[in-house]
Amino acid sequence: MKRNLIGGEWIDGSAIRQNINPSDIDEVVGEYTQADASQARQAIDAAHAAQRAWSFSGIQARSNALDFIGSELLARQQELGNLLSREEGKTLAEGVAEVARAGHIFRFFAAEALRIRGDRLSSVRPLVDIEVTREPVGVVGIITPWNFPMAIPAWKIAPALAYGNSVVFKPADLVPGSAWALAEIISRSGIPAGVFSLLMGRGSVVGKEIVNSGKVNALTFTGSVDTGRRLAEQAAGGFKKLQLEMGGKNALVILDDADIEIAVDCAIQGAYYSTGQRCTASSRFIVQKGIYPHFVSRVAEALSELTVGHALDPETNIGPVVDEEQMKVDQEYVDIGKAEGATLMYGGEPLRRHTRGHFMSPALFADAAPQMRIAREEIFGPVACAIPVNTYEEALEVANDSEFGLSAGICTGSLKHATHFKRHMQCGMAMVNVPTAGVDYHVPFGGTKGSSYGAREQGSYAAEFFTTVKTAYTRA
Repeated sequence: MKRNLIGGEWIDGSAIRQNINPSDIDEVVGEYTQADASQARQAIDAAHAAQRAWSFSGIQARSNALDFIGSELLARQQELGNLLSREEGKTLAEGVAEVARAGHIFRFFAAEALRIRGDRLSSVRPLVDIEVTREPVGVVGIITPWNFPMAIPAWKIAPALAYGNSVVFKPADLVPGSAWALAEIISRSGIPAGVFSLLMGRGSVVGKEIVNSGKVNALTFTGSVDTGRRLAEQAAGGFKKLQLEMGGKNALVILDDADIEIAVDCAIQGAYYSTGQRCTASSRFIVQKGIYPHFVSRVAEALSELTVGHALDPETNIGPVVDEEQMKVDQEYVDIGKAEGATLMYGGEPLRRHTRGHFMSPALFADAAPQMRIAREEIFGPVACAIPVNTYEEALEVANDSEFGLSAGICTGSLKHATHFKRHMQCGMAMVNVPTAGVDYHVPFGGTKGSSYGAREQGSYAAEFFTTVKTAYTRA
């Protein structure tokens, strides 16, 4: 059984949770302890006590620790990618790539720790100098989702530590294995006891303590819109610094002048890989009518050529849905799409494989309308719909008609339309002839409207959330 890391010690919890493989529900990946409220408070107290010394430990010590973590992740990417794929359901290739990405993120912030920037300015008053510096926020609570169990924790934990904060980390219940493996590496990196704690446990118990504690200075969360709203309401009373990454209903616009093969590849990669379980997934194909019939038929054909199966099978293109509950949601939306009058062009059925798992054929709806639920609500599964439009202007209007604004893409050969789209699409990340899902780790990540709240994640822009600015005046 794997234990929680609290104040530098591995500690038993109040209960045990089995980690089940969604590719084979008869396989238990491992058993992981569950923290209770008192242990959450213990971890927060340890983080609070350790943070100040860590912030003054020196940038080289922080850089060395992060480089150690990143280097070990890269060295063990095959092993840890296998674990990730077994517990989350990504294909093995995707699991290995995610661990590698986590490793690169830690190494990126190992370098960032050595170049924390400030400014020295002249005052409007004679003989006075001004220094603007960045200091750590303090104790950072980190709550992460199940769909990227290595990458998302990495892009939150690494900058938090790089800038001198201490961390209390609560991973999603469905993916404790990746979280524990990452925590075990961090525990050997030279980081002092208490600076980093792992709390596996229920959000209603552990998450509640993190959100409500007066000793937690900042909270960064990735997950559902409903949970994000609740956390925002709870955190507001404590004046916590808040960063929320939530949902998406991302549009991929296909214009008549698009290269059809590029458009189909963007659709398949963006909407269906990782079983569509990405907040950046393309779930709305907004297609100009001249290319619409060809595009829809080609996407359906491409889907028929994909293999759905066990995540560790090298022939698999799409792994299982993460669990039974998400599978039910996906199937409900297939039924909703049919009832709304959209045409199911391909897929949507539960599948049987040689192991008992949550397998589903990727679903494509055609002839959807913008007001349909399948075109407005985040499904978080391998389900996408195609919406026909007449003009680029109509496509842009439909794409922007959403409560979300995370990622959006356009496939076109027109520089004019691509440039206009990048400026006028209401989103945090705009893609031209590349999938909406799939982003680099050294540049900002985040959205607009209901998708994100607070400062951007990743890259040098992470400093905006994980530091606070101090202005100092000195008279010589």
